[in-house]
Amino acid sequence: MPRAARSRSDHAAGDEVRANMKSWKDLAAGLRHRYVGAAAILLTVSAGALILATPEDEPADLRTQIETRMRDTLEQSDPGRHNHAGHDVATAAGADVKPICGVRVYGYEPAQAVALADVRKVYGFHLCGVAEPKRPWDVAVKLAGPVIVDMSTQLPGIQVVEATADVTFADRLREMFPARYADLAQKEALAEAEMAGLRSRYDDAAGL
Repeated sequence: MPRAARSRSDHAAGDEVRANMKSWKDLAAGLRHRYVGAAAILLTVSAGALILATPEDEPADLRTQIETRMRDTLEQSDPGRHNHAGHDVATAAGADVKPICGVRVYGYEPAQAVALADVRKVYGFHLCGVAEPKRPWDVAVKLAGPVIVDMSTQLPGIQVVEATADVTFADRLREMFPARYADLAQKEALAEAEMAGLRSRYDDAAGL
């Protein structure tokens, strides 16, 4: 490939990567007008040192299993259980609805987990489109934001983040997430492959 063409190609690829890595703060501003808001439920962290899992020290394939469980939990839950600003999504969108979700895992506890059954809490991001028959993605009700999935109970708990009149989104995020994951949540949303899979599965669910 000629040097000029290769330079243009590299520049375009860089632009795409930078667009995909836009901060959650920018995404949240857009969602304020288009997406259903996320209700804030404070996370109480037990006293003592908090040990966080990182991708390089986790067992092979565990993160994929966690992503699958997180996605299934969100999709199998009534949209109202996502606690998005108290909205009754089923009432607003109609009775025959199903959330189709994409997820990103930032980390989990305990860090020493070697199997899915050992994982008690997951910190991540979710974007769900509420699928209704023949409703295109662009006009679907959407539920989005950093999320905590509590896997320690038989019915997993779902906690999402939202600013209030007195607390900014960034401050609420840091109240609920460990600092390392809060930083990631302001920089990273869905990976490109996860977003593509979400759109495909949404279209299937909506019969498009």
